[in-house]
Order: sequence, then structure tokens, then C-alpha cells
Amino acid sequence: MSTKISALYYYPVKSLGGIQANSLEIDDFGFKNDRRFMLVDDNNKFVSQRTMPVLNLLQSSLISDVLSIFGDDFGQIDLELDAFGSSQKVMVWSDEVDADLLSSTHTRALSEYLGQSVRLAYIPQDSFRQVDREFFAHDQRVSFADGYPFLLTNESSLTDLNNRLAEPVTMARFRPNIVVSGTSAFEEDKWVDFELGGINFKAVKPCSRCVMTTVENGVRSKEPLRELSKYRRNDFGICFGQNLVHLGKGKLSTGDKLRLL
Repeated sequence: MSTKISALYYYPVKSLGGIQANSLEIDDFGFKNDRRFMLVDDNNKFVSQRTMPVLNLLQSSLISDVLSIFGDDFGQIDLELDAFGSSQKVMVWSDEVDADLLSSTHTRALSEYLGQSVRLAYIPQDSFRQVDREFFAHDQRVSFADGYPFLLTNESSLTDLNNRLAEPVTMARFRPNIVVSGTSAFEEDKWVDFELGGINFKAVKPCSRCVMTTVENGVRSKEPLRELSKYRRNDFGICFGQNLVHLGKGKLSTGDKLRLL
């Protein structure tokens, strides 16, 4: 039985719902349009489900040059990319990033829904945010993702976790980009250099998990983080999945086989 891609996801707006696809293109940032947008507060600092679980109820899509944000209770707003203004500095974790911002007028309905003033930031092609050189020394850009262009998870690892939980969780809780099947639980911990779809990848750091994994339907609970803490804690934290960098461009599709290098 060979290890292969079973699912692919990208997230146009950081901390909003993901979009599943059968094939996705890879550019300099990672998957095309993955987390190129981000919500920021009045201090230009990013906001996420960590402090605003209601974001879990919102989805986004990017068709041509129109970004749509929608949800059952929220409705929908459509934002044209040419409405984004001049470059400003925004903060994502400790990184200060040059980004184009949309005026608060365009996101007024979203601010009212969230109960907090927010604007949308876009990281353009001429803005370069470096991944953490402690774990990958070479020049490698990343969008508004937490730290790295890709997150890989394993179906068998989720099965192992769900066998320990009273109520199973879906893979969506872990917000992966690449999901693989056909290997044993947590085998991904051992991978360093491998190929998918003719593109080389490097696993640079286990992904330490936070309270976002406990948010479902806009409500925060204790699982699966509590259970993971019992057997998946290491020097990086409570870990599930692997952070990756890509060493080339191209396209990935479900069914592509993984080859260790």
C-alpha cells in the first residue's frame, strides 16, 4: 500500500473556512491564493479564531478578482481586489509585513457581525515574508499562514486520535493543506525530504497545535487538544502534522504518490 494524497485544501482568508480541491497549483507562496488575505484590527494586528471563535462560521472564495466572505448567519459581502489601498505594515505573530489594506468602509458589515472593527489585508506579489530561518535557513517566502507554506497531516494519525476520543473530530479541525493516506499513524513524524507530484518538499518542523483545534461551529471546547496533550507533547508543544516548505512549483492532485528521498 503506497502513501498518496487523499485531500487538498487552501484558505483564501486566514482563519476562515477552507476550500477542498482535487488539484491545486503551487506558486512562490505555496498553494495559489492560500492565505493571501488576513483580517486585522485597528492596530493592524491579525485576528484569528484563537480570540474570535465566531470566525469558524465564515467561509471565503476568490473568483477572478472578487473575494467573497459569507456565512449562514452573516450573509455575504463581495470585495473587489482593486479596492485595496496603498501598502501598510501589518503584524502576523512577530512578523511585520508590507500589505495592501481595504478601507473599513468595505468591511463595516463584517465588523458589526464580529463585534470588533476589522479590515482586510492582502499580501501582494512584491511583499516578501520569510519563514523562520531557525528551521529553514534558505530564502523561502510564506503568505499569512502561521509560519510555513504547507501543513501536511495523515489520515491514520487522525484515526489514532479519534480512537481515543469520546466524540470523533474531523480533519478540518487541523486546517491542513495536504492530507495523505496509506501509511501508519504518525509515520509523517519521520519524513524529512520527499516528493509529491514531481515537486520536492522538506518537512522542517512538527506543527504545534493551539486552541483553534478545539473550535467547532463557533464554539470552543477542550478536545482534541486535551487528549493530544497526553501523548503528542514534545519540545515543540502538542503536535499534530508537519510543517513543510516546497522546493519547486507545479501542481498537486489527489492520488499523487509520496516518494521519500
